[in-house]
Amino acid sequence: MAARGGDVMTTPTPPEAPGRLSLATLPSVERRHRPLVDPASLGVGIVHLGIGAFHRAHQAVYTEDAVAAAGGDWGICGVTQRSRTVVDQLGPQDGLYTVLAHDAAGSEARVVGAVRELVFAGEAPDRLRELLAAPTTRVVTLTVTEKGYRHDPATGRLRRGDPDVAADLDGFAAGRAPRTVVGQLVAGLAARRDADAGPLTLLSCDNLPANGAVLRGLVAEFCDALPAGDALRAWVEESVRFPSSMVDRIVPATTAADRDEAQRLLGLRDEGVVVTEPFRQWVVEDDFAAGRPAWERAGAVLTDDVAPFEAMKLRLLNGSHSTLAYLGVLAGHEHVADAVADEGIAALVARLMAHDVEPTLAVPAGFDVARYQQDLLDRFANPALRHRTLQIAMDGSQKLPQRLLGTISDALAAGREPRVACLGVAAWMRYVSTARSETGVPLPVDDPLAAHLAEVTAGAGSPGAVADALLGVPEVFGTALPADDRFRALVGESLEALTRDGVAGAVRETVAG
Repeated sequence: MAARGGDVMTTPTPPEAPGRLSLATLPSVERRHRPLVDPASLGVGIVHLGIGAFHRAHQAVYTEDAVAAAGGDWGICGVTQRSRTVVDQLGPQDGLYTVLAHDAAGSEARVVGAVRELVFAGEAPDRLRELLAAPTTRVVTLTVTEKGYRHDPATGRLRRGDPDVAADLDGFAAGRAPRTVVGQLVAGLAARRDADAGPLTLLSCDNLPANGAVLRGLVAEFCDALPAGDALRAWVEESVRFPSSMVDRIVPATTAADRDEAQRLLGLRDEGVVVTEPFRQWVVEDDFAAGRPAWERAGAVLTDDVAPFEAMKLRLLNGSHSTLAYLGVLAGHEHVADAVADEGIAALVARLMAHDVEPTLAVPAGFDVARYQQDLLDRFANPALRHRTLQIAMDGSQKLPQRLLGTISDALAAGREPRVACLGVAAWMRYVSTARSETGVPLPVDDPLAAHLAEVTAGAGSPGAVADALLGVPEVFGTALPADDRFRALVGESLEALTRDGVAGAVRETVAG
């Protein structure tokens, strides 16, 4: 088009959209951001059930580091259980994704290439069974969350009345695809036995006390419930190991801003970005049936006894996280860092760790538990993580037993009053019974027992009635702890204070007490 003065006006060309992360585009990424190993060179030796953000920011990173240090065909096949979202994110990227570590100093981006195959179990149950039966698969790891085990947290027993567990048991002989993780594992183990594919290790990485022993028990229970399941159980006892492990890394939900930051650092679009902190820890019981990656070369602790580390992490970190989450969400704090910026809540959490939790722990020799507690407060205060209190508040019925109730039981047995831990329980009660913040904002109760919790509290007209109703849910509290009058009194007083004085008043009263 001609313009005045003979100039030619042209339509500006829009900037070209950045390409998407993949093996083909990986060479364009700066070397400092690339995987430590050549992804195309890795064969699959690990099947991981529950390939969410946590696994990708934790065990997959350790595994790539271990292979870089000591070699081995330890590529990961990641299995997603509930939806194909992760498959859709990572499939077009050849399994590649960015780990974005945030702290106050800025962000570090690293592309991880340890994930070499992706399976959505809901669409490809036969492929999952094949993988579990393959001789090349030597380790199966799990991060399926506490509720994924379909067990009663208070007893550790398989929930035989769960509709999906019942369907898996009924359909096993007919070869119907299992819906539950334990059903999938048992089907895979049966296929492995039939194929004479050799021993296998099942490694739980979920936040459960003695998670290896829990998984072993659930697999055994499932086998026992099958017709002629004795022979399969005997083979499992001989050929399968169930080590326990403790994992620690804070991994909040990824935001659009995080994906933009990764794109800025890599020059490529990544739909599978995961966000975390610089800190990471993994303690693993060294009991493997058919080898393992050299995770100790990546900084993991391999030990004969995970229990002391496990108890410290579950009670100090996770117990504090849940207490922060329920108090924070009730008070209107969207993120953990916002909650600990409240001086009252920060002082309360410090008291929870030092007064209620620490005396219940068997601290490993040489471990500075006071330093660990301060480090936790510093990590919680990291404003760059944007860890949502609602994310932590999910599935509370599955989390309370190991995060707070164990501390309370041990403290009461020693003659002490765990007031802060009981306030944490009361805050959960207020959250699930009102489903509203103090300012009236509706709060989602995302919990496997949500309908039952709402039902039992529906007619409760006072804090005491709410506490009585919820303490009568044995799937959460068992029977021994609710029979302790001291526990009932402490929780009832805390719930009364939260109802009468709000979070700020209840926190002040508890810290002063």
